Amino acid sequence: MTQVLERPVELGPVGEAVRIARRRALLEWIAVHALGVAAALFFTLPFVFVVLTSLMSDEQALTRDLVPDTWQWDNYRRVLDTPGFLTWWRNTLLYAGLGTVLTVVSSLPVAYALAKFRFRGRNLSLMLVIAMMMLPPQVVIIPMYLFWAKQLDLSGTLWPLIIPMAFGDAFSIFLLRQFLLTIPNEYLDAARVDGCGELRTMLRVVVPMAKPGIAAVALFQFFYAWNDYFGPQIYASENPGAWTLSYGLESFKGAHHTDWNLTMAATVLVMAPVILVFFFAQKAFVEGVTLTGVKG
Repeated sequence: MTQVLERPVELGPVGEAVRIARRRALLEWIAVHALGVAAALFFTLPFVFVVLTSLMSDEQALTRDLVPDTWQWDNYRRVLDTPGFLTWWRNTLLYAGLGTVLTVVSSLPVAYALAKFRFRGRNLSLMLVIAMMMLPPQVVIIPMYLFWAKQLDLSGTLWPLIIPMAFGDAFSIFLLRQFLLTIPNEYLDAARVDGCGELRTMLRVVVPMAKPGIAAVALFQFFYAWNDYFGPQIYASENPGAWTLSYGLESFKGAHHTDWNLTMAATVLVMAPVILVFFFAQKAFVEGVTLTGVKG
């Protein structure tokens, strides 16, 4: 019998180039995903630490342990039973929910006019909106406080923060205007030819097509109101019945400065709604932000 000896196959220049390209692609894939995993851990681990600490006992929370010996789910009930905590929840929902609705309803017509109407002074109006975006709220806080607290006697309530949202928000107007510019004018012209007025055109044509932009504006405003600390501190600090979660959490931390497990449990309860809202609405949020060209 003749024994056939197998000889190694020479790759040649083309085969060698393919092998190098595959190795390079593999190394790039590992590098990209390693950076992604590192970034995910960088943002996730602090939240994991807060959750784990919130489930520790009073004694273990003062140690260097990272994992609870026994899972103390009762800590959350103790936080909810704290006098005033549910009131802070109700006030925050009122402030964030009603404020978001008023902002969207009042900002959309202004953004529609700036994006689709041609009138004298339109560019000047847009410049004023942009200028208001660059104006810090601390600049006008003293005259605003004198107006709401002294003239209208609304100090100790959240209404000085909610009522102005019914008159539009500069950032929301600008964001919606940028999104509405992406809607072709042919759709609006067709609606007008069919006999729709401007209000009906906005409600029947523009609003359904602008849902991603509206969702992005609503989420921005909801997150801002939910996390707002400066406003409630100025107007509602003298009335504990009008405190929000962001301001009440500071008082809770002062009262339980050694009970880190309870402080972390309260922090989780404050953060959880925002995380859940963003988790379920992130697709519309990202789409709206991307189409408006707002980054960073």
